[in-house]
Amino acid sequence: MTEFNSATTGFRPLRTARRVLRNRAIPVIVAALFLSGCETLLDTYEPTVAPSTKPQIVDEVQKDDPRAELGAREHPRIVASYGGEYRDVKTEQLVARITGALTLVSENPKQSYRITILNSPAINAFALPGGYVYVTRGLLALATDASEVAAVLSHEMAHVTANHGIERQRQEERAVIETRVVAEVLSSTIDSKTAIARQKLKLAAFSRNQELQADVIGVRMLGEAGYDPYAAARFLDAMGAYSRFNAINNDSDPGLDFLSSHPTTPQRVELARRHARAFGMDGQVGDKGTEYFLNGIDGMLYGDSPQEGYVRGQTFLHGNLAIRFEVPNAFRIDNKAEAVMATGPGDIAVRFDLVDDTSGGSLTDYMASGWVTGLKPETIRSGFVNGMQAATARASADKWDFDVTIVRNGKKIYRFLTAVPLGHEADLLATATKLRTTFRRMSPGEAAALKPLRIRVVTVKAGETVQTMSARMLGTERKAELFRLLNGLPIGATLTTGQRVKIVAE
Repeated sequence: MTEFNSATTGFRPLRTARRVLRNRAIPVIVAALFLSGCETLLDTYEPTVAPSTKPQIVDEVQKDDPRAELGAREHPRIVASYGGEYRDVKTEQLVARITGALTLVSENPKQSYRITILNSPAINAFALPGGYVYVTRGLLALATDASEVAAVLSHEMAHVTANHGIERQRQEERAVIETRVVAEVLSSTIDSKTAIARQKLKLAAFSRNQELQADVIGVRMLGEAGYDPYAAARFLDAMGAYSRFNAINNDSDPGLDFLSSHPTTPQRVELARRHARAFGMDGQVGDKGTEYFLNGIDGMLYGDSPQEGYVRGQTFLHGNLAIRFEVPNAFRIDNKAEAVMATGPGDIAVRFDLVDDTSGGSLTDYMASGWVTGLKPETIRSGFVNGMQAATARASADKWDFDVTIVRNGKKIYRFLTAVPLGHEADLLATATKLRTTFRRMSPGEAAALKPLRIRVVTVKAGETVQTMSARMLGTERKAELFRLLNGLPIGATLTTGQRVKIVAE
């Protein structure tokens, strides 16, 4: 969770507690800016992270390219929304090497590219007009070789050379205009909504056509650059497998996920394989670039960054803020940019965030100041949580009961919101009590001892197996499953002596 100062809004109940606490309708912050897949950001978000002044592929994007204006305008917003840039010389050189090879065989070899590695564990890559291409460190961690990274980058470069960003922007602008006309001209609300829905479907189909076109161009670039052309289909399968591994439930939030706007379908994977066959048989053509890829990501940050805090099992720890708390067993913590979320059995959910304590006034007055819709004023109580001033209250809305706990620590107010279905008083009390009793300050020594997780490339020794290697993994309870995913190993695969593999460790 990135430290921030936020505005607040009231909340209203949604279908499930997970959705209730995930959306901005709950009393927390104005939602952080998100981008999914290749969609263009056209928002008013003010960035707090400065854009790079040292592009990795060229010194600057073509100044005389009018298409670059949109990319330049949106670049700092994207960087800010993804937690800044990830700066590591080895990793930057790896991505630059791959992009350089692809540029030589692109549809427009004169096109300049500004490649940015985003400091996010999300699995994502996207492009903006003018040659702005982005890839997250989370995606680099999931790839098993350079050809898979090349498959993603060539796909995004194809969007640039095909001017998809400009076309998409024009399509969106036309959709906005048509929506206004429909709303003003049609008197029937039903007719108006139907027309708008049709327009949205047209826009979605247009986007899918762009994705397929980029797939075809990307596979061709892969093969002509000398990479394994089957990497595109292979990595689409890998991302689908990781998405299933990472899903909490059927309506989990895709967040900043490549697959949210790059849907993996059997038809799309088969299309990639079919175009790859033009270069030869699978396994007999192209370079995977495994060794220099592993060298380039060895030591790369994995998962949460120090600025966002860490999730360790049932515990959330933030070294910079020097605070920690625990959630009950069987809960899962999801450290999002706008808040820390936790979900448990029986549609129980928790949201945790913070605001600056600018007034220094009474916490009971703050609790009653209007940021919680459905608050029961008679339930407001003042007290202490592990030596810190606190206040608690209850709220109800639609089919949900809420416990609201706020704690003052220095110049910050920390806020816990627990939601359960109506009538589940015991679950509400048990969950809120666990949060309150475990929320505490960390000592300087504890905070200093916190270390981020990293990708470590290790060599398999004689006698070592998937089980023994995966036992060294940190940050997950499903060690063997994540180990296989990160190394592209199907179930039943064995390791060989001298093989280099990725593990997650400190």
